[in-house]
Amino acid sequence: MEDLNHTNYSLSGSREEALAVEEVANPLPRAVLRMNSHVLLDGHWRFAHDEADTGLRDDWARGHAYEHTAHWPGSVESHLAQARGEHGDAAWHDQVVVWYEREFNLPELAGPEARSMLQLTFGACGYETRVWLNGQPLKTIEGEEVHYGEYTSFTYELDEANLHLVNRLTVRIADTMDADLPRGKQESHVYKRGGIWYQTYTGAVRSVWLEAVERNRLRSRVGVVSVVEDQLVRFNFTLRLHDAGAYTIRLQVFDPLTADRTAPLTSSDFPLTLAAGQWQQRLVLEVPGAELWSPEAPNRYRLVAQLIDADGYVAQIETLFGLRKIESRGRYVYLNNQPTYLDGILYQPGQATLAEMQRHMHGMKALGCNLVRVHIAGIDPRIYNLADELGLLLWVEVPSPHSSTPRSRENHRAELLRLVTLSETHPSIVIWSLYNEDWGAQDIATNAATRQYIIETYHFMQIAYPQFLVVDNDGWHHISHTGRLKSDLLTAHLYTPDLGRWRELLDRLVGGEMEGTAAFPLVVGDPFFYRRQVPLIVSEWGGFGFSDYGGPQDAEARTSSIRAFKQELRQRPIAGDVYTQATNIEDERNGLLDPHTGVLSVPANLLASRQLKHLD
Repeated sequence: MEDLNHTNYSLSGSREEALAVEEVANPLPRAVLRMNSHVLLDGHWRFAHDEADTGLRDDWARGHAYEHTAHWPGSVESHLAQARGEHGDAAWHDQVVVWYEREFNLPELAGPEARSMLQLTFGACGYETRVWLNGQPLKTIEGEEVHYGEYTSFTYELDEANLHLVNRLTVRIADTMDADLPRGKQESHVYKRGGIWYQTYTGAVRSVWLEAVERNRLRSRVGVVSVVEDQLVRFNFTLRLHDAGAYTIRLQVFDPLTADRTAPLTSSDFPLTLAAGQWQQRLVLEVPGAELWSPEAPNRYRLVAQLIDADGYVAQIETLFGLRKIESRGRYVYLNNQPTYLDGILYQPGQATLAEMQRHMHGMKALGCNLVRVHIAGIDPRIYNLADELGLLLWVEVPSPHSSTPRSRENHRAELLRLVTLSETHPSIVIWSLYNEDWGAQDIATNAATRQYIIETYHFMQIAYPQFLVVDNDGWHHISHTGRLKSDLLTAHLYTPDLGRWRELLDRLVGGEMEGTAAFPLVVGDPFFYRRQVPLIVSEWGGFGFSDYGGPQDAEARTSSIRAFKQELRQRPIAGDVYTQATNIEDERNGLLDPHTGVLSVPANLLASRQLKHLD
């Protein structure tokens, strides 16, 4: 028997100890902490490339002779290259199927065995994942025999009857270049690698772990919606119950800098009678005197949520949250009811490690940004935690499919729901983009069905997730329906290295010219007449150093151009801007910080409006 690694997050003793707890790295890629035991299954796995896709037919899950090993987490591409030798070709051009397998010893459960069970979680894996335990197929908690998606976590409960002292875990991963799948900027059958399109990076890309969990528990996902005027916080919980009965959810909110866990700022009990299964529950708590979260003061509070059964047994989770409000009103974006200019930068992490992404976040903060636009990519949730801590606003996006079909829209919606469900804890996330530059919605200007899907998704997000602003299709071709813009922001991508042309484009934009500004008309659908009733955001500009956009190559000239272009932005009624981009990635050589170290190649605070002479 092997013990699981145990991480203790409890507070005790002194203020110094409490501060130390705040600095403990989150060991798992999620926002919620559990007071339980876990063990990572990262490391060396057996590996096979199922080139002819015969593994299911030949029942490899029952037994197979693996010729290679691979390190999990890692990409299919790197594992194929390693398996094919030092000079092996890692590319795949249509589809890829690979298998992974390893053993693990049955760990000892922490807590009463009658109330506990083992849970297996994949931090992210895909695009298509099947899992077997000792040759028996597993289903996710949601009942999926096959899990689709490659950007979010998914979980299996392990049946005690199928567990042995030594257990064999088998995983089959399949992916294709099908343009109907959410691919972001990875190549597909439609967009080939080169220029702004990147090589594929798929497979076992995030950690996998075992942990002991209670049979009846709150799952590791907490939604937070705050209303700053009344100091009420709405918490959205997911409950997983195996035993029907009477339960109480106890919520306690603490100042994270206070060691005394016996004196919460506020506390309340909520009795429920529930059947077995999975349930969604919203609970509302008042946090009197709470300080709001903002880039200047990223105040957070610690939520302790307990599910207590009729016998008094407690299953507990914790998370940090912040109170904040984001709103699009007239020509401004309001944060906590204050007009806030968005000094943004485009961020494409690519294949960066967690440590590199952490350095990038610090580097973008040093550039003077209060906003980071994470460009159509799924990232390790610990980066969201870091943005919460640093006070960086995040604009996140659904990785786009590359074709516009009923199937691509179905996949797009499923990916959106997976992403938003697991990210709604974070005060830093303030904006969601549904699409970018028509990718996956190429017929948006001509197909009413495409526009209707986006309109319905926009309305759904407004109702289900009011804590976010939503952009329908970033860059151009925003949708107007009955003269109402179906986007909280009117955004434009404007690229030119010429300062005179830049002034002309900005004047066209603020003058409400919907055509002749960006590469395509800014609005499609019904007629739309701009009268400063929605904030204008130049959500991509610059790109200086990238050959497709022209502009200066050396850091000094780039710095001078950025200052001049930024000055023009701030002299006009524009609500924010996003410079392209943070780091070099593949063919794009326009970064402002080193992709490995995070060191700036331009002066600090270059993108901060406070460094300019003319402000609103």
